[in-house]
Amino acid sequence: MCRNIRPLHNFAPPATPDEVHAAAVQYVRKVSGSPKPAKDNTEAFDRAVEEVAAATQRLLDALVAHGAPKDREVEAAKARARAAERYAR
Repeated sequence: MCRNIRPLHNFAPPATPDEVHAAAVQYVRKVSGSPKPAKDNTEAFDRAVEEVAAATQRLLDALVAHGAPKDREVEAAKARARAAERYAR
């Protein structure tokens, strides 16, 4: 999985439409192998992003959380600590 795609389920506050869209863009970039589509592929790329974003939002709406929502700030701090440890070696 692309490391730039972040988990969006079970966070407080819930994922925003912008976060869902950004994840969709990262996914389509990864699958297409292109960070920016050529002019003649822009329409297909944009349509794919919208479809993936819609499917992602439907998924997030349908999932049932089995634990307390995670705090974004706490999770970000944990990720920074893991990165610091990883790159300090």
